[in-house]
Amino acid sequence: MSSVSFPKNFPPQYQTKQPGIESMMNPKPIFKDDSYNQLKEKLKGKVAIITGGDSGIGRAVSCAFSEQGAIVNIIYYDEKEDAEETKRIIESGGGQCNLFEGDVSKEEFCSSVINSIIEKYNNIDILVNNAAVQYSQQNLTDISLNQFKKTFEINMYGTFNMSKASLPYMKEGASIINTTSITAYQGHETLIDYSATKGAITSFTRSLAINLAAQGIRVNAVAPGPIWTPLIPASFDEVKVSQHGINTPMGRAGQPVELAGSYVFLASNDASYITGQTIHVNGGEIVNG
Repeated sequence: MSSVSFPKNFPPQYQTKQPGIESMMNPKPIFKDDSYNQLKEKLKGKVAIITGGDSGIGRAVSCAFSEQGAIVNIIYYDEKEDAEETKRIIESGGGQCNLFEGDVSKEEFCSSVINSIIEKYNNIDILVNNAAVQYSQQNLTDISLNQFKKTFEINMYGTFNMSKASLPYMKEGASIINTTSITAYQGHETLIDYSATKGAITSFTRSLAINLAAQGIRVNAVAPGPIWTPLIPASFDEVKVSQHGINTPMGRAGQPVELAGSYVFLASNDASYITGQTIHVNGGEIVNG
């Protein structure tokens, strides 16, 4: 059982830039649980890539993977401070971590990162497609075509680009894990384009899982509910931030560390007969589909 105490509310706050800076958040997201060390090396020696691995859910997954023995390769956009802090945390625990700064919506960048990783490690065992943006708008008419394109290019194109670039170097037993969202199943009043990308990622997960099953490469997803990450104060006003997650059956937002185990499970041999599935980590919300 975790010894961590999780907060039930947050003070009003706002950040002007996406996907946000973790060090500016109050309180800081919880991304590590020392009791997690009790189960070691489920991912020993595996080469893992985590997009958006610098903060939030990505940081929690990066740290958990390292604690389970994986070699961690983090791709981040431009949040250098968060990325370097995550690398420091991993290396202080004896892990290996490499950082790659760039835009996953660009096919050339994704290919160059994969080439760099292959030159060093010669294979890829785990890919976590986690990088995303979201922009809250009150009405469909408020969503510009540029916003719509950017949301799809980062969230969905990034997932496609990284998966396509990684696949030639994945062997039987490899795993792709995509971060979708509860919004893919329930929708969201002010995150229309974001929800659409997450629906696309969910369908992409299911279809790619069928396509790769004969090769022994598994493809699954995790669908977070309201989680306390830098994307929240960078997306919503102070009032919404202060109420984040309070309407879930558990009465609070989740913390990044509470998702990490789902990614470890799906990446490990414990999930060897699971593909095309989505794990819902959302504080008790009931979803369909």
